[in-house]
Amino acid sequence: MKQFITAIVSLGLVIAPLRGQTPTENLDLSQAETFALANQPSMLAAQLRAKSIAERVKQARSGYMPMVNFNATGAQIADTGSATAAGTLATSALSGRFSYGGNLTQLVTDFGRTSALVNTARYGAEAQNDFTTLTRAQVRLNVRSAYYQVLGAEAVLRAADAAFANRQLISRQITALAQSELRSSLDVNFAKVLESEAELAVVRARSTVAQERSRLATAMGQDHPITAALVDASSTGKVLPLALDDLLHQAATQRADLSASQAQRKAAESFAASEKRLIYPTLNVMGAAGQLPYHDHTLHDDYAALGFNLNIPIFNGGLFAARRNEAELEAKARAQDVHQLHLQVNEEVRDSWYRADEAYRSLDVSARLVAQSKEALRLAQDRYEAGLGSIVELNEAQLNETSAEITAADATYTYLTRCAQLDYAAGLLN
Repeated sequence: MKQFITAIVSLGLVIAPLRGQTPTENLDLSQAETFALANQPSMLAAQLRAKSIAERVKQARSGYMPMVNFNATGAQIADTGSATAAGTLATSALSGRFSYGGNLTQLVTDFGRTSALVNTARYGAEAQNDFTTLTRAQVRLNVRSAYYQVLGAEAVLRAADAAFANRQLISRQITALAQSELRSSLDVNFAKVLESEAELAVVRARSTVAQERSRLATAMGQDHPITAALVDASSTGKVLPLALDDLLHQAATQRADLSASQAQRKAAESFAASEKRLIYPTLNVMGAAGQLPYHDHTLHDDYAALGFNLNIPIFNGGLFAARRNEAELEAKARAQDVHQLHLQVNEEVRDSWYRADEAYRSLDVSARLVAQSKEALRLAQDRYEAGLGSIVELNEAQLNETSAEITAADATYTYLTRCAQLDYAAGLLN
């Protein structure tokens, strides 16, 4: 018993953060996604909507079931020859009375129209389930993109801080040399300008970090900005994306919106079949039974009747034909919608793959750019200290090195963001 209680408490500690509070110390990507799926209003709304649409299947199936109603009817005085009783089936003529009873209606056949309506509702529920899956993928994509954007912004902030510290150091060195009359005041002014630019870059980077954390909170369904430290994901996922043909095949089979569109097409086809069968006869069996606790002495104490009704449509001004034509045209339009969406998905996968491939190839280039800019800055500093280079040359080298650092810091998370977009396009985030 003690172990069972301990297990329940531990389970509660695991589940509790999912429903209300985010971790306050460290937050990794999987935790962020789990929290978002449990708290994002769009996800919760999609789940509720799927349950709502599923009730339509029960509504359609109710056509197979018998319909039973209870009735109570009273009449103080009835004219001679009148006929009234509880329900829709009338007994023989009666006078003042009170009666109660029930009537039953059971469908025998409508030549498959109810079956077609059930299939329509079932395919509609499948489409809504697919839309729920699509919402799940969108939530995961939004969280991943926001998560990587935060990490990228923080990496840029670290690079900006490092550049600012370096500019401050060089500015102090040049100021000290100028005080010893070894450098001119122009050099000091150039150094101060670059120091101020570096400080401005830090201010902007901090603002960007705050904005990206706010976007992450929105993606996770959180009211307040995320303050937890994010676990760095830059060491994972640095592999070239799968072949384009493989991703196109996966998208064709796994994209939830494609599945939903196909389910909607099937629903439209089933509804067209049901509308076509409106012109067929409908056969129902009906029965009624009850008692008359207060009645004329000429009547019995109870009544019962059994019958059938065969309804054969003859002419209704072309109503059924127009409904059938409308449903068939809608089904054909749905088929074209599926084809159009398939083309759009293929284009989205190709575009995402090319963007991810570009970002992947940029990783090595940005790394080399950082190494080259650092070496160029070292040489520029050596030349300046030796009196062979100008302050303009040194400032340009500093700017290039800072730009390369920021580009490299952002490159990794740009690649991871584009990989997430590619996963979504291929249906891998369902």
